[in-house]
Amino acid sequence: MKKVYPDATAALAGLLKDDMTIMAGGFGLCGIPETLIGAIELSGVKGLTVISNNAGVDGVGLGVLLETRQIRKMISSYVGENKTFAQQYLAGELELEFNPQGTLAERIRAGGAGIPAFFTKTGVGTLIAEGKEVREFDGETYVMERGLFADLAIVHAWKGDTEGNLIYRKTARNFNPMMATAAEATVAEVEHLVEPKDMDPDQVHTPGIFVQRIIHVPNAKKHIEQRTTRPRAA
Repeated sequence: MKKVYPDATAALAGLLKDDMTIMAGGFGLCGIPETLIGAIELSGVKGLTVISNNAGVDGVGLGVLLETRQIRKMISSYVGENKTFAQQYLAGELELEFNPQGTLAERIRAGGAGIPAFFTKTGVGTLIAEGKEVREFDGETYVMERGLFADLAIVHAWKGDTEGNLIYRKTARNFNPMMATAAEATVAEVEHLVEPKDMDPDQVHTPGIFVQRIIHVPNAKKHIEQRTTRPRAA
C-alpha cells in the first residue's frame, strides 16, 4: 500500500468529518504537525474535539483552528500561551477537559495499548478527581482515569521512510510517539523522507504499522514560543 501522499489535503482526504476527535502531536510549538493543521483549517470541518498537550499560540499551530472556531472541545494539560483560547473558554464558547501532564500522556499511551482505564495518585483530593471513581490500593487512594483513543492522529517526525517508520527529535518525542498509536488512522508529516533501507531499525520510535499516510515537509518552520535575549557582551 502506497503511504506517501503529494500534500496534506490529499493525505487527509476521506478522514475528516464534523464532530470528530483528533490527536495533535507536539510540545509547545516543538514537533507540531503544522502543515496538517493547515489542511484541517482549509477543509472547514467543525465541532472538533482535539487532544493535545497545548493549544498552540495565537495564529500558530492549533491556535489557527481556534481562531476559525473549528474546535469545540480541548483535552489538554497546558493552554496558557493562547489568548484566543482564554477568551473563548471564559466566554463559555469552548469546552475544556484539563489533565495533569503526566496523566494526559498516560491516558494516550493507555488508549494506544488497548487499556480502557487505569488508577493514579495524581489529582486525588483535588478538582481533577471530581466525578471520577476513587479506590484504595494498599492503603493509598487512587483516582481512575480513562484511556484516550481518537478518530485521527496527526504527528510530526524528523525522519521517516516510505513505509511509515518514524524517528522524532528531542522534545518532539514527548507526545507524538504515543499519539501515533492511539487513533483509527495516523497521518505523519516528515521532514526527511527516505527509503526503508536508509533507516536504522534500532532508531525507530514509531513502527510503520501504526502510520497509514505520510507527507514530506522538507522546509518545516521552527517556531520559538518565547524568545529571551540579552545584550551581547562588549
